[in-house]
Amino acid sequence: MNTKYLDLLAEKYDSEEKVVTEIINLEAILNLPKGTEHFVSDLHGEYNAFQHVLRNGSGKVKEKITDIFKDKLTQEEIDEFATLVYYPEEKLKLVKNNFNNKQELNNWYEKIICDMIQLIPYASSKYTRSKLRKALPEQFVYVIEELLYKSDKYSNKKPYYEKIIQQIITLGQADKLITGLAYTIQQLVVDHLHVVGDIYDRGPDPDKIMDTLINYHSLDIQWGNHDVLWIGAYAGSKVCLANIIRICARYDNLDIIEDVYGINLRPLLNLAEKYYDDNPAFRPKEHPDKPLSGDEALQITKIHQAIAIIQFKLESPIIKRRPFFNMSDRLILEQVDYQNNQVTVYGETYPLDNTCFATVDPENPAKLSQEEEEVIDKLLLSVQYSEKLSRHMKFLMKKGSLYLRYNGNLLIHGCIPVDKAGNMEQMEIEGKSYKGRALLDKFEKYLRYAFANLEQTDDLATDMIWYLWTGEYSSLFGKRAMTTFERYFIHDKEAHKEQKNPYFYLREDEEVCRKMLEEFGLDPDQGHIINGHTPVKEVEGENPIKANSKMIVIDGGFSKAYQSTTGIAGYTLLYNSFGMQLVSHQHFNSKKNVLLDGADVLSVRRVVDKELERKKVKETNVGQDLLEEIDMLKRLMEYRYMK
Repeated sequence: MNTKYLDLLAEKYDSEEKVVTEIINLEAILNLPKGTEHFVSDLHGEYNAFQHVLRNGSGKVKEKITDIFKDKLTQEEIDEFATLVYYPEEKLKLVKNNFNNKQELNNWYEKIICDMIQLIPYASSKYTRSKLRKALPEQFVYVIEELLYKSDKYSNKKPYYEKIIQQIITLGQADKLITGLAYTIQQLVVDHLHVVGDIYDRGPDPDKIMDTLINYHSLDIQWGNHDVLWIGAYAGSKVCLANIIRICARYDNLDIIEDVYGINLRPLLNLAEKYYDDNPAFRPKEHPDKPLSGDEALQITKIHQAIAIIQFKLESPIIKRRPFFNMSDRLILEQVDYQNNQVTVYGETYPLDNTCFATVDPENPAKLSQEEEEVIDKLLLSVQYSEKLSRHMKFLMKKGSLYLRYNGNLLIHGCIPVDKAGNMEQMEIEGKSYKGRALLDKFEKYLRYAFANLEQTDDLATDMIWYLWTGEYSSLFGKRAMTTFERYFIHDKEAHKEQKNPYFYLREDEEVCRKMLEEFGLDPDQGHIINGHTPVKEVEGENPIKANSKMIVIDGGFSKAYQSTTGIAGYTLLYNSFGMQLVSHQHFNSKKNVLLDGADVLSVRRVVDKELERKKVKETNVGQDLLEEIDMLKRLMEYRYMK
């Protein structure tokens, strides 16, 4: 090993005793049970539902409470306690209104603090004291540790412990302590969070989800197609930018663009007001809890049309300059017969409805007007100067990847493109063919390059991000073509159909899944593919656990737009030292329902895989890192202290 590195390491461990202590510590940690992993997917801006799932650990918080207090508390009291842990600030306000005098409240404070102190050792039983200390509320660490590790064998310190709690209450710190303990319990129950794609689009609050993730103690993200679209917009892809604005207009979420991220839509509105009118195909999907006035709906309808036409125009030059994208069939504006108001797509000719081609030149349909060029340039400038969007996109890049190999499992949002025989499909990029893991690595390399070079807006890297959104061999899209134009302008629903990659029916086949795990260097006997992207239609009997448990699909419909077809409101997955459990969630109505009724919106858990032997830290990704660290420390011992 490089001696300069060992010299640097010696600055931190500047004595033999420190090195030995750290080796002993790390070797011991390797033999702890692995922590609980929590998998979520396809959040689509549904912040409130996501927050609830995060706070209750997909039911793990209440499970821990029940384990400890099932003989002491009624079910109603367990529900109340669990709700206090989920939403401490709000629940404290409600609880405090129920007491007639201060002494009753103080008695309750004393009991609940003692119960929380009793719960924490159980929730942290797989962790070192050091890790627990880091999870405790900083201002109360000393006090909590005194209570956690109290020993009253000889009855000498009972008044001491009682006085600590009494003084916390007397000094008005009980609410702060209870709140801090609640968040500590939430953190201890879940060791690591995996977000398997699609934080953005459709729902109203993706920014709030991002802020939550930025402050979360340990997580990773596998980018979804919608996440990559937002990354692409920030990285300089004008067509990705047009897409995110179009989707926000469609779902009545333009306030995310304008109010949350501070992107000025006035130039786009001026263009829209000048050239477009009402159009039923472009009216926004209204939120039940956020009704629009007639003027507001009309304004959004106009913006929706303006940005959609800009998007269709921006697609054409990319398709032409990248023939290896094999997307010439998607030069839609050039296939329109503007005189007869019809279009020919894949050999079929259809009449057009609800057209809005006021800015389209039939002689050169893909050419942006000067006004459109100015609008998209101003929008891109505004996007790249948005401080909040910059912070969110940088975090997505830091914590994100197209796929992740973690603790023997493959986490991937979309698909691994395959042919009908289950063989990895090849894509030629700049004269070289890529497939399987190599293809995904190539996609990610282009995406990271584009993000690192924001000033380049029409290079191959930014074009490739758009391909990830809509291309035939994209691991995020997973279809042969995206029929956005057809859904707007063609009445015949046959033209709207999008042919899925064979992956989506072959993932039911265990042998195909085993082959995919091998492609990514994972053990097919032990590993699983954990997948999002396509909502599981449980209401129709579809099973999210496929291919003899080798494939687990956890998109069950967090997005309200899907819940009528899925029948549920999302799946989550838990993986602790004993094995995996899949949890399905019913529709999350409101935080108020949880606070007042203790409703936890969880349904039956399904065991995916039960470990024959309890997994330890040494068998995880973290364990591998610790083993490398131990090896370095042992080399340091030989180099510096055993000469």
